[in-house]
Amino acid sequence: MMRLFAALATAALAGCSQVSTIEPPTREKIVEAALPPTRTFSSTRPIPPVRSNVNIASDFVALHFALESGAELPVFTRFDQPITVRLTGTPTASMQTDLSRLLSRLRREAGIQIEQVSEGQANITIEAVSQRQIRRILPQAACFVVPNSSSLEEYRRDRRKNKSNWTELRSRERIGVFIPYDVSPQEVRDCLHEEVAQALGPLNDLYHLPDSVFNDDNFHTILTGFDMLILRATYSPELRSGMTKEQVTSALPNLLRRLNPKGQSIRPQPQSDTPREWIDAVQRALGPGSPSPRRVRSAQEAARIGQSKGWTDQRRAYPHYLMGRMSQFDDPEGARRQYAIALQYLNATPGTEVHRAHITAQTAAYALAQGRGPDALPEINRAIDVMTQAENAALLATLMLLKSEALRQAGRFDQARTVRLDSIGWARYGFGSDVVVRSVTQEIGQSVSRNSDG
Repeated sequence: MMRLFAALATAALAGCSQVSTIEPPTREKIVEAALPPTRTFSSTRPIPPVRSNVNIASDFVALHFALESGAELPVFTRFDQPITVRLTGTPTASMQTDLSRLLSRLRREAGIQIEQVSEGQANITIEAVSQRQIRRILPQAACFVVPNSSSLEEYRRDRRKNKSNWTELRSRERIGVFIPYDVSPQEVRDCLHEEVAQALGPLNDLYHLPDSVFNDDNFHTILTGFDMLILRATYSPELRSGMTKEQVTSALPNLLRRLNPKGQSIRPQPQSDTPREWIDAVQRALGPGSPSPRRVRSAQEAARIGQSKGWTDQRRAYPHYLMGRMSQFDDPEGARRQYAIALQYLNATPGTEVHRAHITAQTAAYALAQGRGPDALPEINRAIDVMTQAENAALLATLMLLKSEALRQAGRFDQARTVRLDSIGWARYGFGSDVVVRSVTQEIGQSVSRNSDG
C-alpha cells in the first residue's frame, strides 16, 4: 500500500501548494503549514456479526484457550474487577485521543467497567516507547502485550520467568501493553485496539474469521462488531477466571442466546481448523523485503493447501491476494488474474467487504493506467464507503487519490482537486504527516528544478 500511495502521491499531491522559490531549510515547514489539517474519525458504526451462535461459541473457545503459537491455555482468564488503564512513556496527542475513544467503545459496546487513571498502579499499563525499543526485545513485533508487567524494563528483566508466561496465568491482575509512539497515528491506534483487546480477553488469532482484528491477515484495523460481542461475552456474569474449557463451553449457549438473539436463528456453517502448514506458508509469503521466488512459492503452497481442504472462504482467497501483491509491478496482467481469483471466493463469503476494498485499491490503479478511470468510479466509491466505516485512513486516502485521478480523466477537474485535497488530511493520519510532507516537498523540489532548467 505504501508503494502505491507513494507512486500516486507524486501526481496527486502536486499542486496542493503553490510555491515558486523555497529555501531548503524552511521548505518542510512551509509545505506542512499549507497542507489541509489531519483528519480523524469521530463516530464508529460497527456491523453486528451475521453468523450462528453455534459458530460464535466455537470461535470464543478457540480464541480464549490457545495462543497464536498453538500452545493451549489450561483455564479461562479475565479481569474479575473494574479495570483501570494508565498511559505512560512518551504518548502522542493522537494516542490519548484514540485511547479515550476506545475505552468509550468498550464501556458502551462490550459493557466493560474500564476507566483511565493518571497515577498509581493500573490493571493495564500502556507504555509508549520507540520502535527501536520494541525491536530489541521482539524484532518482528509492531507492538505487544504481556502478563504481570507494568513497564518495558520490568518485562525485559522478567521475560524468562513464569510470571511472563501466559500459560501459567490463572487470573488477570496486571498486564503491560507496549506501543510505539514514532509511527503514524493510525498504526498507534491499530496497536491500541488489538493489544488492549488481548489484554482484556482473547489471546489467539484465527485466520478463518472474516470480520475480526483477531486475525493475522490484518484486514481489519479496529475492533469490529464481532470483536465487541466476544469481549461482552468474556465479561458476562456467567463466566469467571479459572473456568475450564468444558465449563466455558457449557455456559456459552445460554450466554450467547441472551447477548446475540439474532444468532439463534442463523444456520451453523461447517468450519475447519487452519492447519499449521498453511499458517507457516502464509507467514513465509509475508516475509520482509522485496518479493522473492521463495515468497511466491510459499503463497502458491498456501493456495494448494486451501484447495486440498476444500475451503471456499477468505482463507482460499488470501494466498491469491498475496500473489497479486507480489506480482503487480513486474506482471500486472498476472496480478489482475490473481485478484480475480481472490474475488471469486470473497464475493461468495459474507463479511468480506473490507477484503474486497483492498483489492479495489489495486485493480482501480490498473484501470487508471489504461485510461479507464471513469469506469472504475462506482467501484472506487463503494470501497471508499467501506473504508470510511472500517476507519482505515491509509487505504481511504489511497482510494481518494485514485478517485481524484479518475475524476480528472473524466474531465471533472474541480471535483478532482477537492477529493485530492481531502485525501491529504486522511493521509496525514494514515501514513503520518512526515511521509505526506516529504512526498509534497519532493514534488515541489522537482517542479522548481524543472522550472529552473526551463
